Amino acid sequence: MGLFGMFKKKGTDGEPKKKFTRIFYVTDIHGSELCYRKFLNAADGYDTKVLILGGDVTGKFLIPVIVDQAGGKRATLHGRKQELKTDKDYSDFVSTLGVLGYYHVEISEAEFQKAQKDEAVVESIFIQEQRKRLTDWIKLADERFKDTPIKLYVSGGNDDALESLATFEEVFSDHVIPCEGKVVKVDEIHTMVSLGISNLTPWHTPREFPEEVIEERIEETVKGIDDFTNLIFNFHVPPYGHGLDMCPELDTTKDPPAPVMHGGEQAFKPAGSTAVLKAIEKYQPLLVLTGHIHESRGTVKIGRTFVVNPGSEYGEGALRGAIINLSDGKILSWQLTSG
Repeated sequence: MGLFGMFKKKGTDGEPKKKFTRIFYVTDIHGSELCYRKFLNAADGYDTKVLILGGDVTGKFLIPVIVDQAGGKRATLHGRKQELKTDKDYSDFVSTLGVLGYYHVEISEAEFQKAQKDEAVVESIFIQEQRKRLTDWIKLADERFKDTPIKLYVSGGNDDALESLATFEEVFSDHVIPCEGKVVKVDEIHTMVSLGISNLTPWHTPREFPEEVIEERIEETVKGIDDFTNLIFNFHVPPYGHGLDMCPELDTTKDPPAPVMHGGEQAFKPAGSTAVLKAIEKYQPLLVLTGHIHESRGTVKIGRTFVVNPGSEYGEGALRGAIINLSDGKILSWQLTSG
């Protein structure tokens, strides 16, 4: 597919073709320490100066590590109680949580019992741990990319609380650029607009909205843009009904929602956004970067627009991504990656 040369062959007139920009796009890592480190390593591995990290960037679970009066530690993970008797036990446990994208907090038995009765206390700790990890990630990127031109553009998703995403605005970085709701230049000719909200889900996540709100937000985001020839839409939710939004169908009358089975097999249905589809059809940007539906890894063309959902398997520590080579008004080549 010709991914790795900075110039294509000379034309018949002897003049070299123009340089292209290579981006590496990853989404839905949900707090996974392992996936994030792999993502940073990809800048060298895939020879790119432009990294784009889509939402959801934060993890979903907070695991209490209960410390008894004698200093002993215990925790429960996936229904299995674990006694963390040695420093290695504790270190291995924390490492496992990092791969899964989970957070942990050390608390006493009394604090644990109190927290169970006060959801606000748990939420406060959860946000604090999310912000702490994001801060560490920003600092790590600056360390890795010191004295390089590499830029890491990041936006949120529907699972990311605004209080946590604010970390990207509050912590100074030479390399990590928060881009949600902004118009940013990824190179001399390509511009990107980003939107991390989603349509309604069965899970009542922090940033999901009706389709009419998404449509309004998209219009606000692209306001003032006249030329979409080299524009990138970095929209967390995929367009409805084009194969990048197929997810398990759920019976929402049950709590928690349960899979719907047809003939003994799991039923699937499209869950993308009609507002995003409408915007793609209306504006025909060069490229659309999406995610949200982890199972729907793939690409599709909608008119002139190339749309990609690299999928996600963050829970296994596997980094799913997409390398895309852009030139003026064209997608030169692309490749879905796994690592």
